[in-house]
Amino acid sequence: MLAGCGGDVTKQGVEEQSEKAPLKPTLLTEMVEFDTDDPAIWINPVDKSKSLIIGTDKNEHGGLYVFDLDGKEIKSKTVKGLQRPNNVDIEYGLLLNGAPTDIAVATERMTHKLRIYRLPDMKPVDNGGIPVFEGESQPEYRDLMGISLYKDPLGKIYAIVGRKTGPVNGSYLWQYQLGDDGTGNVSAKLVRKFGIFSGKKEIESIAVDDKSGYVYYSDETAGVRKYYADPSKGNTELALFGQGQFKGDNEGISIYETGDSTGYILVSNQQANTFMVYPRQGARNNPHQHTLIAEIPVSTIESDGSEVTNVNLGEKFPKGLFVAMSNGKVFHYYDWRMLAKYLP
Repeated sequence: MLAGCGGDVTKQGVEEQSEKAPLKPTLLTEMVEFDTDDPAIWINPVDKSKSLIIGTDKNEHGGLYVFDLDGKEIKSKTVKGLQRPNNVDIEYGLLLNGAPTDIAVATERMTHKLRIYRLPDMKPVDNGGIPVFEGESQPEYRDLMGISLYKDPLGKIYAIVGRKTGPVNGSYLWQYQLGDDGTGNVSAKLVRKFGIFSGKKEIESIAVDDKSGYVYYSDETAGVRKYYADPSKGNTELALFGQGQFKGDNEGISIYETGDSTGYILVSNQQANTFMVYPRQGARNNPHQHTLIAEIPVSTIESDGSEVTNVNLGEKFPKGLFVAMSNGKVFHYYDWRMLAKYLP
């Protein structure tokens, strides 16, 4: 049961929802050159109607594409020439040269580096890239994939980074504290290694809930794992949910807030072209019990990455925007109100 949002959704009810006609997107973005993979949403603090969608074009000659809320590419901001950028995330207010700076951070798989850009102008602030997973020598242990950024209550900003494969002993993800290197570019200090890996497939999608202080990641075909995002709170796994509920891979994760601790966790059921929905706050007596409450059929094909916001972005998206990658070199934009019809 999702506290404060209605009653139980039975297994039969979830199956009935998934059989409905898929939601058609409000609009599609213009096509990228190679292969979309993961989006992020930057909220413009001055004019929310000028917020941006940043999406990866996953190829050895790929890039970071920047779109407006009509899905039109802003060519002056798009970054080309990245070597297989995989995932991207955004955080607000990193101090660079003493000024709060919003950043977009992407994983560049073939160089084993984080690529970091200032928002909204997308100027690089990484001095050519920041190497991560240094010292790892096994095949694909440094091939970057997922990333999520975490801002703690004191304003410290961290990058939690994943790779194509890694150890099963609880150190698959590495967490770095970001700061100023003294020249106005970003530095990264390794502060933690954590995260169980089933060894079944791979870990790509990572999502952090800043307000609640949790990090979630998709251990593909095994389920969604949950930990504290704060490195000082230890590396104990808090939950593993979604086991056996996905047609194939459990993939992109995004979190829609309805309050400080309430809302929804949406996870891509990649091969079924649906999104599985879990209560953000868990169960009434157990915040780490995340029981399936809805399955939303969408028009995305084989969706890897997604992102969502509850911010009013104007006439098209007054209750927020859900963005999901789809095959076909595009990202789909959905008015949140369309998804809300499926929720208890």
